[in-house]
Amino acid sequence: MLLSLFGAVESGLIYAIMALGVYLSFRVLDFPDLTVDGSFVTGGAVAAISIVNGIPPIMATVLGALAGFIVGCITGIIHTKGKINALLSGILMMIALYSINLRIMGQPTLSLIKETTVFKQLEVIWAKSGMDSFFNGLLQSLGADRVPSTWVIVFFMIIVTLAIKFLTDYYLKTEVGLALRATGDNQKMIRSLSANTDSLIIVGVGVSNGLVALSGALITQHQSVANVNMGIGMIVIGLASVIIGEALFGKRSIAIATIAVIGGAIIYRIVVTLALRVDFLESGDMKLITAILVILALVTPKIIQARKEKKRRLRKRAELTSQAEGA
Repeated sequence: MLLSLFGAVESGLIYAIMALGVYLSFRVLDFPDLTVDGSFVTGGAVAAISIVNGIPPIMATVLGALAGFIVGCITGIIHTKGKINALLSGILMMIALYSINLRIMGQPTLSLIKETTVFKQLEVIWAKSGMDSFFNGLLQSLGADRVPSTWVIVFFMIIVTLAIKFLTDYYLKTEVGLALRATGDNQKMIRSLSANTDSLIIVGVGVSNGLVALSGALITQHQSVANVNMGIGMIVIGLASVIIGEALFGKRSIAIATIAVIGGAIIYRIVVTLALRVDFLESGDMKLITAILVILALVTPKIIQARKEKKRRLRKRAELTSQAEGA
């Protein structure tokens, strides 16, 4: 159980980067972007083929993120310049990316088991430092009989994810970021102030998919395999992370909203991991579990709010009744 939770936190931190990208497009920009399912694979495909061809893993990861940014910009251009519905633009790009990703990899599945990845490099450095044995011994003393992954991946991903979170917060508070948020709230108003909303949408969707592709590049190296179908359902997972995080932690400010998204991604992976340990559930039920989680995250706050409102009305009625009786 402990090892499963450890692995869930590890993967949750990587998927949190993808969830931040989804948050930018869906919540900040109000752009229903389905490119995510394709750009996630694009990031992984570019990183994988780059590593196979001898490019250093860190540079390969950056190239994967850059490819996602370009893909997102194309989606934005199709929507703004081609005057195509935002939802349809994402669908068209997602479909096109299936073939493009196949072209990039040259085959449906590309293995990195024999290649050096970012995480393998980190594990080597961590093992040489002696910290690996210390933390593995600590984990085993808590009841784990084996350690499937090292602590360094969790520490590394905490640093990377939080760095991206703070950069996102800073970006959304800059002049361009404020204009981006205003575009998502009211395009007509921001356009009346002579702002170029088309450019803002293109850049915003580009940054969003860049983060998604970065997550895809990291997941590919974490799993040591890139698959053309690994992006299926990513948009649902991203939305689930956003909705769960907002339901549990709120969204009173940008800083709280982004940390809520990260928390939502981790909690999502933990809940899925625990659910799959139930005897009657199988790995193929993960999409069903995701759908149920999203429904609960959407419905539960409304039920709680309705109960609070009902109690408030009853209390108000009681106060009015007592006042009337006293008069």
